Amino acid sequence: MGQCKGCGEWNSLVEEILTKPDPSSATSVWSATESPVIKLAHVDRIAEQRLASGDSELDRVLGGGFVAGSLTLLGGEPGIGKSTLLLQVAIHHGDKVLYASGEESAQQIRMRAERIGLEGDGCHVLTEMSTAKILSVAEALKPTLIIIDSIQTAHNPQLDSSPGSVSQIRESASEYLRYAKSKQIPILLIGHITKEGSLAGPKVLEHMVDVVLQFEGDRHHLFRTLRAMKNRFGSTQELGVYEMTAKGMQTVSNPSRLMLGQRGDGLSGSAVGIIAEGNRPMLVEVQALVSSAVYGTPQRSCTGFDTRRLNMLLAVLEKRCGFQLGSKDVFLNVTGGLKVEDPALDLAVCAAILSSMQTSPSQKAWPSRQRSVLAVSFAPSHACNSACQRQFNWVLIRCFVPANLNLIT
Repeated sequence: MGQCKGCGEWNSLVEEILTKPDPSSATSVWSATESPVIKLAHVDRIAEQRLASGDSELDRVLGGGFVAGSLTLLGGEPGIGKSTLLLQVAIHHGDKVLYASGEESAQQIRMRAERIGLEGDGCHVLTEMSTAKILSVAEALKPTLIIIDSIQTAHNPQLDSSPGSVSQIRESASEYLRYAKSKQIPILLIGHITKEGSLAGPKVLEHMVDVVLQFEGDRHHLFRTLRAMKNRFGSTQELGVYEMTAKGMQTVSNPSRLMLGQRGDGLSGSAVGIIAEGNRPMLVEVQALVSSAVYGTPQRSCTGFDTRRLNMLLAVLEKRCGFQLGSKDVFLNVTGGLKVEDPALDLAVCAAILSSMQTSPSQKAWPSRQRSVLAVSFAPSHACNSACQRQFNWVLIRCFVPANLNLIT
């Protein structure tokens, strides 16, 4: 190797030692401070400060807004509306917000904002992937909220791997976590999901963040739901509901009215159940179709409901109630694109299945100003009371609840 391959000269090669940058150089732009040791009894017990997002449904799921110094991860399928939702938050927030995108250019973000009719002076857009440069800009801008789109495009210059790798995601999230805790600024990360539906990247990413939000929905429906899979500052039982419109994501204050608005009378295979999502009761329609099995093995198909739980309910109906469902195909659908895990919907599922099997409606004609509905529920009494007290412009002609619960009428 004494001869240069370019010019052919001998003894012209000079050895150079390459050194990696100092690991502390990435954080030198914002100089993290050391945390003192404090006795637990001496820790200030004041309530955590909440920062309103400007979105009522997001604040509901978070437990009242962003907590200072928190790190939140929002995951969802491609095209579900994650970037649109957080762009609305950045514009409606009111204070200074840094929106750092590694997936879109500033022109694309501006086009999307104009398409949904949003304008705001407090939203500052940065198209950058390097975590060091993003934090350097944040230190100079002093925003009250930082949005990163997305953590899979974040790049730490100290690592040789490409963006999206396990090491890059882990180290980039660690950098954002240290900055959020040091500067007491909430940071919101957008995360991709795999084809199995789990968040892409190392599992430690979910352990590092304070809040994990899941944005769900069916592409064939206009509704989107926001759930908290993990929340260190509030409940994980709350549900946020949005409607996808030409103006972006619109909050839905009364989901029951929209989900039951197209329900017809006198149809078999339909029942309404009451589920409790946090402090919000919701009326949900269950649709069932039961037919004779053409093939040897009956089909069991569910949309928005657990298939294994459906099989258990069918076994109970056949074993304990004497309904012959072993040779029937059963198809079940929860309207609105919702995914329901609440066991309060079990009785509504059974009523819809039996109604379709016997080809008779689960409700009878009842004179009313709107429509008649049969509400079937095993829900807690407070959910039934609250749902019945709310006038959904529906008249409940019959409501089934456990005998030991007192229902306010």
